[in-house]
Amino acid sequence: MIRVGIPNALFYYVYFPMWKAFFEELGLQVVTSGKTTKKLLDGGVREALADACVPVKVFFGHALSLKDKVDFLFIPRIVCLNKKTVYCPKFLGLPDMIRFGMENMPAVIDVRIDTRSKKNAVFRAYYSVGKLFNKKPELIVKAYLKAKHIQKVYQQYLRKGLQPPEAIELIFQNKKPRLTSQSGQLNFGIVGYPYVIHDQYISVDIVNKLRRMGVNVKTSDNLSPLNLKLQRYNTGKRFFWTFSERTLRAARYFSNQKKKLDGIIHLTAFGCGPDSIVDKFIQFDNGTNGIPFMSISIDEHSGEAGIGTRLEAFVDMVKRQKRSEQ
Repeated sequence: MIRVGIPNALFYYVYFPMWKAFFEELGLQVVTSGKTTKKLLDGGVREALADACVPVKVFFGHALSLKDKVDFLFIPRIVCLNKKTVYCPKFLGLPDMIRFGMENMPAVIDVRIDTRSKKNAVFRAYYSVGKLFNKKPELIVKAYLKAKHIQKVYQQYLRKGLQPPEAIELIFQNKKPRLTSQSGQLNFGIVGYPYVIHDQYISVDIVNKLRRMGVNVKTSDNLSPLNLKLQRYNTGKRFFWTFSERTLRAARYFSNQKKKLDGIIHLTAFGCGPDSIVDKFIQFDNGTNGIPFMSISIDEHSGEAGIGTRLEAFVDMVKRQKRSEQ
């Protein structure tokens, strides 16, 4: 059976359920690289460009770990999916960086997806992947429709409050999600790029750390596309980077939830150009409406103890403020 490798990084946290369902329906085996580890990250740091941000270095590590395990690496060149904003140029160059930057790598499937240039661009891209494996048109269409359905279920789980790793696990284990929320706890919103927030190694598992501190967590990924689209911000210029604009809109949404949220955290990746100014734009956009706000920047050297201490101090500060207001 042909093995297709999907690195557990970057778009994995957004589209993996759709990708896995599509390839498996075509009769191919999907192999993932697993969770990020120090060894994996160190491998990525050695292979990636020195000025690359930590998520790109992580991606290199994941791709490298699949080197001798698969026949193909699936690294789609996703340019634009909403006809307006585009993804980071380093994302667009990843297929070439992996193909030409590392020796003896598997063949790379780098189908281009740009909804600005072609009608039905997403379907065309999946169809071309199916034809690459000489699959019949009816099977490709069936696989695509199933993949779209799985992705819809995934999005529904996220809207219910599950985080991407939890939703992915539940989908492919055929379980129903169980959500627990205790009254009287703090409620925080976390904004940032999904591949930063949900990579438990580079984010030092921020979501579960906060949960263990008695904090209910909602992230950018739990917000519906409609809620994000309805947000209006006052920065004067629209971001043209997709994830950056989504982060700003999520911060705007959370800042309007003063009666429901006790704190907002922005998790950023050191070395990411667009992300470096999102904090400032959040401040320019009337701040967070009085909701306590903290920004945490991470890189490959971030220590669990240091970030844990900052989170504990922030939670303690919010608790003291709530007590003073009662």
